[in-house]
Amino acid sequence: MRSARSERGAAIVDIVLVLVVLVPLFLGILQVGLVMFVRNTMASAAAEGARLAATSDRGPADGAALTREQIAGAVSGRFARDVEVRQVKVDGAPGIEVVVRATVPALGIGGPGVELEVTGHAVEEAP
Repeated sequence: MRSARSERGAAIVDIVLVLVVLVPLFLGILQVGLVMFVRNTMASAAAEGARLAATSDRGPADGAALTREQIAGAVSGRFARDVEVRQVKVDGAPGIEVVVRATVPALGIGGPGVELEVTGHAVEEAP
């Protein structure tokens, strides 16, 4: 009877000790997943914007608009605020580069964030 009383409440202590390790681990995995999702979305949108801007009947403004639209549609418009389109050389040929910069906040709710910068390139079509 005495040993059962001395172990009373031990399960709660065990749960707390396990949760102290598992909760930060789980939140860290969620943060990495969120950052990777936003980064991949931004990279895809930048590449699509560069391809559109590189077509002969479109311009850099069209590429920037498509990039912003795709990012806003997939994740949030706040990640599409800093989109830059410029003409560059891609392997010696004239091309378009779309650069997107954004900060992904901790778990998407605020606090310190992760700075991301992605680029998309496309060779311009000959008129």
